This record gives sequence, C-alpha cells and structure tokens, in this order.
Amino acid sequence: MVAISRTIALELLDRVFEQDAYANILMPQLLRAKKVDSRDAGLAQELAYGTIRYKSSLDAIACRATERKISDFDPAVLRLIDLGAYQLLHTRVPSHAAINETVDQSKHVLNGRASGLVNAALRRISEKTWSEWIEVLNEDSTSELQRLSIEYAHPEWIVTALKLALRADGQENGLESLLVADNEPARINLVALPGQNSQEDTDPLEPHPSSPIGYLSPTGSPNEVAAVRQGGMRVQDAGSQLVAMVVAKAKPITEGETWLDLCAGPGGKAALMAAIAEQVDATLVCNEPSPHRAELVRAALTHSGFENEIRIEDGREIRGKFDRILVDAPCTGLGALRRRPEARWRKSQSDIAELAKLQMQLINSAWSALEPGGVLVYSTCSPHQSETTAIIEKALRDFGPMATLENANEILRSINPALEINEKRKTAQLWPHQHETDAMFIAVITKSVS
Repeated sequence: MVAISRTIALELLDRVFEQDAYANILMPQLLRAKKVDSRDAGLAQELAYGTIRYKSSLDAIACRATERKISDFDPAVLRLIDLGAYQLLHTRVPSHAAINETVDQSKHVLNGRASGLVNAALRRISEKTWSEWIEVLNEDSTSELQRLSIEYAHPEWIVTALKLALRADGQENGLESLLVADNEPARINLVALPGQNSQEDTDPLEPHPSSPIGYLSPTGSPNEVAAVRQGGMRVQDAGSQLVAMVVAKAKPITEGETWLDLCAGPGGKAALMAAIAEQVDATLVCNEPSPHRAELVRAALTHSGFENEIRIEDGREIRGKFDRILVDAPCTGLGALRRRPEARWRKSQSDIAELAKLQMQLINSAWSALEPGGVLVYSTCSPHQSETTAIIEKALRDFGPMATLENANEILRSINPALEINEKRKTAQLWPHQHETDAMFIAVITKSVS
C-alpha cells in the first residue's frame, strides 16, 4: 500500500497541473480530508511543494535519464517520475523506498501502465546526485542566465526580471541568494491583530525579524495556536503585515477617517487594517470584485470579530471618497514563489502587459476616489519593474502636481527601525533572502489639498 503522504502529494500535483488548483489552498484541504498526522502532513507538503518548485529541472533530468523529449511523456507519467526523482535527489528517503513506492503508485493510479518506464527512469536517476545531474544539464548551458535557470528551476524570464529588480535596489550581487530563498519553504508567519491579544498569547512565540506584530508559527499547523483558533492571530506573511501598517503610518490619523481596501481578497490585509481602524476610530470599507473571494474576506473579518462593509464591485469604477486607500494590485506573484511554487510555471512574460494595464486602471481609480490630503498606498507581491516602479512613474506623471511620492522606506523604518532597506529610494522593496518576507513592493502617494 502506498504511503498516505505520497498519495496526497500526487493528488495535489495532479490537481495543480491539470485543474490549476492553488497548492497553498488545496494542501490544507487534503490534509484535513485524509486526517493525517503531523509527520505524514510534513512529508506530503515537502514532496508536493518540492516537486512543483523544481519541476523544470526534474523534467530535464527525466528526459536525460530516459533519452526522451518532454513531448514523448504522458504528463501523468512524468509527474510520477518527477515525484520519485525529488525523493531521490532532495530528501533522505532511502533510494529503494523512493523507487518502489513510486512504481507501486504507478501501478495503482495508472493501472500498471508505464510502471516499467517509471522503474527504469528512477533507477537511472538514482545513479547520480542532484549536483551531478545539474552538472550534466549545464553542459548545454550557453550563459549564466541559463545556468541559474536550470540549477534553481526558475524560467529564464523570471531570473532576468529578478536580476533587474535587485539591481534597481542596489543588490546586484543578491540574485543567487534570492533564487535559493525562493526554493526554501517559508516558515508560517502569524500576525497578532492589534487590540486582540494579551502578552500571554504572544510571549511563547518567536518574533518575526521584520514585523513588530509578526511571529513564527511553532508548528506546521497554526491552528494549534489558541489565539489563531480564536481569531486574535492570523496566518499572514510579514511583508503583507508591513503593507497594512504602512497604510496606517503614512501620516497622522485624524478621527473619523474612511479607509478603503480596494482589492481586498482573500482578506488578510483587510483583517489587519480593520483591527487598526477599530483602535483609531476609522471606518474600513473592503472591495473585492470576485464573489468567491469576497466571501473569503467576509470569513476573515468575521473570524476576528469585525463587521466591515464589503462591496463586490469592479475596482476600476469605485464609488465614494476615502482618506486612505490600499491598492494591493493583482500581479504575477513573483514575490511569493516560496509559498506559491506553481506561480513560476503559470505566468509568462506575455502576461505582464495585461496585468500592468489593470494595475494602472486600479491606481487611477483609487486616485479619483482619494480625498484631498489623502494617502494612496500601492503594493504588489512582485518585484517586476513593469508592475512596480514603472506603474508609479506613470501614475505620478498622470496625477500631476497634486501628487507627492512619499518615502515609503522612512515609513517602514518608523514601524521597525531595525529593518534593512535601501535609503536611497522612496519606493520600498522587501526581499525573501533579506527580510524573510515575500518580495512586496510598496509605494506611498499623497494628494495635496489644493
């Protein structure tokens, strides 16, 4: 009988690549449905996420080992070989167990079809280590870009985009460190919602190095933390926590302000902003055009005891006027590859133009809805310059003399003086390898009163 961890891992792979499922959403559902213990849950996550992360390199190794082209493989067979290869090359699973269990899986899920191919491929793959296979693959590399793409399993266009973004941030030598960080599983981050937790809740937890209200989950199951179950703490990347705090810290708050989270789904930043707003007598309105994601926002708020207005409207045509607006714009997600490993295989360079168009429309809509004297915070979970600095530069040209680009790095420093950031720029860029956060981009624009 195939181990439950491998069964779950393969089911997740099939659904991610056949049905466009999101691994970070689907995995907890599968673990709950199968009622697995923490040890099996940990192995299932490692096998599934690791196989997704290294997919291109594992595919290339499978091709070399079998002397076949990608197009020669049935995708279901290739996924099985990749899953077995990941165990052989990246885990401490004994070779015989990795091979035998994967062959047994092939017999079970493919009715015996291709079990001979799976067996032969994995035995050939087991003859070399990961680094030895990478050396073999790199024999065909013609550039440093291609080498990095093969070794760290990032599409070449993403490697190029990350390199350019790092250079713009004065970190030209950080590319390999960033690629390494992208392939390391991120520890689960928790946020302690202001006003909702006691010292007794937070004292036992390890603080996050970047967020003053962020903590690291002590186990792989954050629901084992009582404050998470009760709603006072939530799972949220520390970079996203900082984005929400920047909205509140951008300038002094006056009583009675109205805030807008323009792209609120799935609700993490909304819950944190709601907690902050409650403390300063501000009103938060949440908008999310997708009904399904709007329900996620409602669930997030309700779980933490908030009853904010939730609109299901196109963010490009928002109603009303607001004192502070967060535009956490839809993007490629290149800044969250640690937690969403499939994103690197789902997006392509051709997606950028359409996303940038939408981002520009959303920031223009937010500017129109911003009160004079108000604050607009634009953020993306991507460091790609077409989604970040290029959007802000165009927005400032379009908005004219009423717009002032504030120093987002100074605001971040007021939140956490120990944060290592580039003081030579006004927009802020966080990095997984430097801040242990997603690669969040943050820009702050204020509108003059006249």
